[in-house]
Amino acid sequence: MLLHIPGILDAAEVAHFRRELDAAEWTDGRETVGAQGAQVKRNLQLPDASPLKQQLGQAVLNALARSPLYFAAALPLRTVPPRFNRYEGGGHYGFHVDGSVMTLAAQNGLPATTLRTDLSCTLFLSAPEEYEGGELVISDTYGQHEVKLPAGDLILYPSSSLHQVAPVTQGARVASFFWVQSLVRDAGRRQTLFELDASIQTLTQSLPQAGADRDALLRLTNVYHNLLRDWSET
Repeated sequence: MLLHIPGILDAAEVAHFRRELDAAEWTDGRETVGAQGAQVKRNLQLPDASPLKQQLGQAVLNALARSPLYFAAALPLRTVPPRFNRYEGGGHYGFHVDGSVMTLAAQNGLPATTLRTDLSCTLFLSAPEEYEGGELVISDTYGQHEVKLPAGDLILYPSSSLHQVAPVTQGARVASFFWVQSLVRDAGRRQTLFELDASIQTLTQSLPQAGADRDALLRLTNVYHNLLRDWSET
């Protein structure tokens, strides 16, 4: 599932992020990948140990928690703390696939653990008119999809997809990115639950508060939760 989720951050939040990030100290993005990735990666990232990365990353997580659409689509169980990158002056990241398993460092008294990357997310922090190039190109069975979203919007896509960031030939492309392990591992089942949830939400808004239709909606909601109970992993 390739899904555009608008308005994760509002204009004021985007402006705050950009003020902080435009004044930040960046490091070579090749330091965060293995030898194969380093051959095709040319960008800048906030260092993992940066206090600003921790601060803004938590702000991203807080914003995601306010988005019912994001929760319905991702059904998140674990999330890699958001990271931040910057592409400029021809910076790019050639076609690659994200690692299938990542390590979450120990924090808040909890031991280190691993995370299966089911979903990849990019939260755009630069408006499309601020830079040339820089499209996120996602390849799947239906071809290649070029993504360049308004600042504050997020794209969610399968981590199993080959993808790249095209060269930025003018301006700067700033974004946050992270990975999610979903409660529901199977992509087809996750898609079914998402469509079922969307239908329930639409019917909830349109049906009267009582009557046979409302009873049918209640049974449909029961089906959703029973499927989620059966398919989810914790």
